[in-house]
Amino acid sequence: MKFSWIYDLPASLQVKSYLKTKGISRSLLAKIKFHGGKIEVNEIEVTVRYLLKNKDTVQITIPDEAPHETTIPIDIPIDIVYEDEHYLVVNKPFGVASVPSQVHPEGTMANRVKGYYVRQNYDDQVIHIVTRLDRDTTGLMLFAKHGYAHALMDEKLRAKEITKKYTALISGQFNESEHGFIDAPIARTTDSIITRRAHESGKEALTEYWIKEAFPQATLVDIQLHTGRTHQIRVHFAHIGHPLMGDDLYGGKKNEWIVRQALHCRELNFKHPFTDKKINLKLDYPEDITQWLHQQQKVNS
Repeated sequence: MKFSWIYDLPASLQVKSYLKTKGISRSLLAKIKFHGGKIEVNEIEVTVRYLLKNKDTVQITIPDEAPHETTIPIDIPIDIVYEDEHYLVVNKPFGVASVPSQVHPEGTMANRVKGYYVRQNYDDQVIHIVTRLDRDTTGLMLFAKHGYAHALMDEKLRAKEITKKYTALISGQFNESEHGFIDAPIARTTDSIITRRAHESGKEALTEYWIKEAFPQATLVDIQLHTGRTHQIRVHFAHIGHPLMGDDLYGGKKNEWIVRQALHCRELNFKHPFTDKKINLKLDYPEDITQWLHQQQKVNS
């Protein structure tokens, strides 16, 4: 894969320093140097120490990535929301883990996306997950299709330039303000490697919410995370006495419509690192939340 830029600075600069400003890491430079890539200036191959002059054309060729044999491709369709040569966004169903583990070695979203890459015969078949979701959380999940795209998105994550918004059903009638924040540090629980708790010994965690609609049994809320702690939304709402409906791990109750934590990543917004285009993606509610809402609206009417 090739990328090029016009060097537009008046002072000379080494190629390696310039490429660093473009998000090219040392490890990626090493890959270009030792695994079949190249760096060219004005169509002439150069080393990273070459001094650039104003108006020089810089081009890098990044070699294709060898696939990870540990990620087994499986032939299960994926629901594609957005795709270009750099990124893939899918609508993840509930009951599917994001990445393989000892508990879920295959059948994960990583395996499904790998199967899609194989079917499409893409040159790069390494799975790069930018944003992952809990096994029973549904919604938008972002993949990078090559390592450079992943690195640029990681920079955006650290700079908080990727916005994810969730919808959830939280248990009970929520009598707080229509818009507010839950600010409580999150730590591991002392007796489990899975669960988390709100505790002063933990890391800073901030959740913003907006009440959308209230029902006798639960409240529909929109949520935006300002930090990215494990189980953050689930822990925060359980902490204030309103666990997510269906989230039995944190005290929520299931019913005939909701059999998992009622949490859905509904919006994803970011500025595309390669095109500068604003990407704004939004999903409808998933089927189980939709059915529950319809049932409650029937009861109320």
